[in-house]
Amino acid sequence: MAIRVTLDRILLDRRMSLTDLSEKVGVTLANLSILKTGKAKAIRFSTLNALCRVLECQPGEILSYEPSEDDALDEAADQAAE
Repeated sequence: MAIRVTLDRILLDRRMSLTDLSEKVGVTLANLSILKTGKAKAIRFSTLNALCRVLECQPGEILSYEPSEDDALDEAADQAAE
């Protein structure tokens, strides 16, 4: 997947555990763990908002875009269709 979650880096910078974040955000530890490990398929804006509020950061500090091979194939197919 091309979207990478950098929650582990932010937690390290803030010296905060995933358990502490879970309690402050109101999201289960299991769901935050899925997000942190990059296994999540989606994130609700309300969750992203709560994370940004508690961590005092911007969404771009939690999420980043890194093109993958699949993205390159999709782009090539889009160009061929034009």
